[in-house]
Amino acid sequence: MNCFNGRKPILEYPCQWQYRLIGEDRAAIMEAIHAAVDVDLCVVSEGNTSSGGRYLSLNLEMTVNNEAERLHLYHLFSSHPAIRVVL
Repeated sequence: MNCFNGRKPILEYPCQWQYRLIGEDRAAIMEAIHAAVDVDLCVVSEGNTSSGGRYLSLNLEMTVNNEAERLHLYHLFSSHPAIRVVL
């Protein structure tokens, strides 16, 4: 059931936002994070590892100031070769 009835949720900025970054190489994902954000201003935590051990996820939580910043970071991460999926 969609609780938003087809509408986008309304976010109030600044807000805490979390990106789940999925890839094959932890160090390469960390490099992508370091290239995009000031890691002193965010929290990076371990996520899941696939049953075969090929894929892993890192959770990045940070404050985003507006929708443009949130979407810009999403596009940076999703276009990085070390990151397969951004959730």
